Amino acid sequence: MKGNVAAIALIVFGTFFLLTNLGLINVSLADLFKTWWPAILIAVGVAMFFTPNQNNRHKD
Repeated sequence: MKGNVAAIALIVFGTFFLLTNLGLINVSLADLFKTWWPAILIAVGVAMFFTPNQNNRHKD
């Protein structure tokens, strides 16, 4: 799951920057971050919650 989250984040950010460079969208990244930073923290926390922990595996 951790690798998938990183891959999806790269795709989203890459698409965002490409659309900005092409002039198709005009969004300030600073304004976007100011508004949505709590949601970013929540998303990181949820991703960490669902990522399997290596220390909790039982060895038989």
